Amino acid sequence: MSWATAFRKKESSKERAKSRLKLVLTHDRASISPGVLQMIKKDILAVIKKYVEVDGRSMQVNITEDSSKVELVANIPIKNSRRHE
Repeated sequence: MSWATAFRKKESSKERAKSRLKLVLTHDRASISPGVLQMIKKDILAVIKKYVEVDGRSMQVNITEDSSKVELVANIPIKNSRRHE
């Protein structure tokens, strides 16, 4: 166990379940299945890799929702930028 995880507040099972349900409902409202989301992630990663070196294992692609819109949010750690000519 690392020092940082020792002091992090543990998420209760109730909060994890609530978070998972919210994710499932958001995906359902956006009409994007988990399989389609994986294909989107793969395509985004392929395009970005043409220009920069990225950590694909740490990449996160999620669908979020607020009262007025549904958004596709990508968090892609960049290892090293390449110059594109």
